[in-house]
Amino acid sequence: MAAGLARFLLLLGLAAHGPAPAAAAKMKVVEEPNALNNPFLPQTGRLQPRREPSPLSGPAHLYRLSGQCFSLVESTYKYEFCPFHNVTQHEQTFRWNAYSGILGIWQEWEITNNTFSGMWMSDGDSCRSRSRQSKVELACGKSNRLARVSEPSTCVYALTFETPLVCHPHSLLVYPTLPEVLQRRWDQVEQDLADELITSQGYGKLLRALFEDAGYVKPQRENQPAQEGAPKAARLENLDECRKAHSELAEEIQRLTSLLSQHGIPYSRPTETSHLEQHLAKGLPTHGTLEQLRGDPGLQGNIL
Repeated sequence: MAAGLARFLLLLGLAAHGPAPAAAAKMKVVEEPNALNNPFLPQTGRLQPRREPSPLSGPAHLYRLSGQCFSLVESTYKYEFCPFHNVTQHEQTFRWNAYSGILGIWQEWEITNNTFSGMWMSDGDSCRSRSRQSKVELACGKSNRLARVSEPSTCVYALTFETPLVCHPHSLLVYPTLPEVLQRRWDQVEQDLADELITSQGYGKLLRALFEDAGYVKPQRENQPAQEGAPKAARLENLDECRKAHSELAEEIQRLTSLLSQHGIPYSRPTETSHLEQHLAKGLPTHGTLEQLRGDPGLQGNIL
């Protein structure tokens, strides 16, 4: 009887306090939303590249880096470098509109002293009136890592990527990476420069064209396209082209003088052959007229 009385009193106490709240069984913790991985952000907030990256080019031993990405956190930003693909920046905050953007898409190599000196990433997200771009310098290191990031000028970023793949002194030379036909073409350019058939600027221009054919750099864009119908200036890069142009001009002069004589129109004839014509006829340029004969085509931009 005592046991039955105790059970009755226990049930009575539970009824007086009522049933336990359901929430007391399991407490739910609500976390702050992370703007870096927020499924509720609109799709337009995701990174949208303007174009596809350029094809793989340059030293073949660097191709193994393609498909990998390397990151570095500076202050509240995370930078990510994906060789032969792009460079991105992500703001590391919990703000709903944290910035994430593309700082450049793989474009071309920068070549200095006939050596691959950097990778240019262009056509990034808009920045005022232009696009963001980045230059990635390759440096020798014990491991593959993104070592430094800076912004030397507005919307232009400088990155340093360390890798053991460039520690050999010949690892970034351009000449060994070229196919045999372009190597022979380069050899001829070097010979023409040694023979003083082209100027140093003409040499740079010819090498630029060679690098374009190899796919290492992109054709330069003209800042101001020529007006329609405007005459194009002749570019004479060697003595043979200069001699050919002179011959064509001499034929044109002969044709015009014949027309003048045919119609009885008086004209004055030069009394003596010019200094330049004398040396063109001999085919042997002198030191004083060498620059005039071979011309100076120059190198627009002079980035080599």
